[in-house]
Amino acid sequence: MSDDTLRPVNPLLISIAVSLAAFMEVLDTTIANVALSHISGSLGASSEESTWVLTSYLVANGIILPLSGWLSALMGRKNFFIFCILGFTLTSFLCGIATSLPMLIVFRLLQGLTGGGLQPSQQAIIKDSFPAEKLGMAFAITGITTVLAPILGPTLGGLITDNFSWRWIFFMNVPVGLLAAFLVNSLVVDPPSAQKQKVDSIDYIGLSLIALGLGALQIVLDKGQQEDWFDSSFIIIFAIIAAVGLILAVFWILRQKNPVVELKLFAIPSFSLPCIMIFFVGFALYSSAMLLPMLVQTSFGYDATLSGLVLSPGGIATLFMMPIVGKLVNKIQAKYLISFGMLLSAVGMWATGLVTPQTGYGTFVLVRALQTVGIPFLFIPASTLAFSKISPESSSNASAIVSLMRNLGGSIGIALVTNKLIHSQQIEQAHLVQHLTTADPGYQSAIANYTQSIMNLGVPAVQASTMAIAKIYQELIQQANILAYRDAYNFVAIILVVLAVVALFMPSNALQKKSAPIASH
Repeated sequence: MSDDTLRPVNPLLISIAVSLAAFMEVLDTTIANVALSHISGSLGASSEESTWVLTSYLVANGIILPLSGWLSALMGRKNFFIFCILGFTLTSFLCGIATSLPMLIVFRLLQGLTGGGLQPSQQAIIKDSFPAEKLGMAFAITGITTVLAPILGPTLGGLITDNFSWRWIFFMNVPVGLLAAFLVNSLVVDPPSAQKQKVDSIDYIGLSLIALGLGALQIVLDKGQQEDWFDSSFIIIFAIIAAVGLILAVFWILRQKNPVVELKLFAIPSFSLPCIMIFFVGFALYSSAMLLPMLVQTSFGYDATLSGLVLSPGGIATLFMMPIVGKLVNKIQAKYLISFGMLLSAVGMWATGLVTPQTGYGTFVLVRALQTVGIPFLFIPASTLAFSKISPESSSNASAIVSLMRNLGGSIGIALVTNKLIHSQQIEQAHLVQHLTTADPGYQSAIANYTQSIMNLGVPAVQASTMAIAKIYQELIQQANILAYRDAYNFVAIILVVLAVVALFMPSNALQKKSAPIASH
């Protein structure tokens, strides 16, 4: 069959159609974060209980991601994609009408299960719609969905929640989902390699082990900090389940003729090494998107909308760079672009650690843009290199693995950075408290100045002195908090610098030479 037959529609139109629903699904991984307080208040639940709204979605999403390639073969990629769109649309509506927290958690679980196949299917469809020499531009399009949606999620969530109702963060998916299903049905045509395949038997053992292992791992990562990690028997039990489930899954799947996840793709160096880099794309993207809103809300008094607006210009910078990097992929070796992107993002992380209590909105916007402008240099070349030697028959399986690696990187990144942040807050506070002594001239001067200022308002001297001490301690907490965020950002920056060096030793890509894909395993 000719390429014209396989690509009867302009690839750009196909990309827009399949990206609509995938964008909404990725958006939903972060959009509900800023609405938790509204959700808990509306449904009569505690803040701790409401976090299961996020956890249930991420657990279900993580289970389906690696299985989406197998499900595409079982149902046909287009049929599976449309099924995911309609399922995601229906469950979004159900989330919006939920009248209790348990009901919302169940619907979010179903939303994650149905939406989990959208990212990898979108990526596989776009990859197969473009010729090999234009893979860079293809992944620039998928990058808009993958990178931009998590950045815009908190902003959009804050605007909707503050001005309307938290229910509309789910209701808005309905018209977009219906439009996406119509466009995909009209424009997308499955190539022979993506059509429904005959399956002699279903590997229920492999399916169960993956679901058990990844589901338990996501619970550990999402609830670990809240439960005080391995001081909690709850976390220990789920960590054991995750480890046993995943180890057994790998041993079992590698011995199957038709595995539910094609792990043998990792034997291809040009796939496995970029997958590691994509893992750290998720690490940097999601952890930094989590840190900055927390910093400006806890230390600078920003509300949900304004803290979200700090992130948005970074999304515009990313959007601007995507097509530029997409063209550079065919001119500069991927490993050099990846290394440059790592360094650029590291500089952004380091610069964010330089904020002071006097830092304003404009500076936050600038450092966030600096953080995200390097992401296209990471995502597009790594994705292009990963798929450069993947056959059409393995596109769906490879997309599933790539999406899983990125999401796992995000989950692990958030868990590690949050743990680093809390640990640093304790250390920085203890360090600053050492200076609050009568022997410290700066402390004595501050006490005297604050006490006099408060007494000038008509407050008695004894009470004014107590209020001055309280004011100084409040400032100490704020400064310790800011210093802890500096430590967390520097932690991410160091990891990115190390990876920038490692990336230089990756195998060179031969995209300019249009090397033939490796046959499916």
